[in-house]
Amino acid sequence: MSSPPDQQRPLDPAVIDAAIRALRGGGLVALPTETVYGLGADASRPEAVARIFAAKGRPKRHPVIVHLGDLDGLTGWVAEISPQARALADAFWPGPMTLILPKGPLAHDGVTGGRPTVGVRVPGHPLTLAILKAFGGGVAAPSANRFGRLSPTTADHVRTELGERVDLVVDGGPCDVGVESTIIELTGPKARVLRPGHISPEAIAAVLGEAPEAGPVVTSGHVGEAPGTLRSHYAPRAPVFVVDTLPLDALSAAPGPVAVYGLNPQPAQIPSTVHWLQAPDEAEAYTRRLYADLRRLDDLQVSAIWVERPPAGPRWQAVHDRLYRASAPR
Repeated sequence: MSSPPDQQRPLDPAVIDAAIRALRGGGLVALPTETVYGLGADASRPEAVARIFAAKGRPKRHPVIVHLGDLDGLTGWVAEISPQARALADAFWPGPMTLILPKGPLAHDGVTGGRPTVGVRVPGHPLTLAILKAFGGGVAAPSANRFGRLSPTTADHVRTELGERVDLVVDGGPCDVGVESTIIELTGPKARVLRPGHISPEAIAAVLGEAPEAGPVVTSGHVGEAPGTLRSHYAPRAPVFVVDTLPLDALSAAPGPVAVYGLNPQPAQIPSTVHWLQAPDEAEAYTRRLYADLRRLDDLQVSAIWVERPPAGPRWQAVHDRLYRASAPR
């Protein structure tokens, strides 16, 4: 996966040092990854992790992902690294994959939500990877947003969303992938995808020699079995409606402003109360822009956001998952 120009900039030692000081001081640091920006804290300190939950308004029993600098960093956080886990790590780390594994002695309830498993990841953004390697420990880092809201894909999104709740925002440019990591559970006889992302089931099958199972599409209740698996999630303030055909007549007659995220150009005849944004027609570009574009439309203070359903197919799986959750009843 190629990196955008912002991720190819020389790493600034002063930025790395500032992030490490903040983490070691128990602070909250917004970190860029290739997926979305994460809200990081020293994963070994329950009081620091608790600050993440307070800043986000996140349910205390909802697990968070521990980010590490390399595969060796998993020692102590997981009970063991199975051959399946090692094969996937060799294929996709650093990169947009989270593994759910039996927890080790370092994985306290603050990061596991009281579960016998822990989520771990080695992110692919060079700046955050340098910070993690220099830090030398685990960093708990869910997305740097209010719980249930759109994940941030730029540093400005983090500042707007969380403001002074964050001690330091590390600006690593726009995120390359644009949606959260693929989550793969490895606690049973077969791998199970709990959250689709950039890494497809086909790519996982190519490594493991068999197709992974699909996790539940919907998680009921207030706590998901893995991050990002609640029914309503990744949502703007305005309600979202995903439709096969945009109801242009009804939209034009709406009493207040509405937004459209359509695959086609804006029609010639449309009232000024309809804010139309054309989506990319290619899966990777659509995925990268999805959250930023929904946030842009939401900032217009519209009464609703109507999304033209994207194409079907494996490359669009993560997009359909995020739109499904964004459009769920709140």
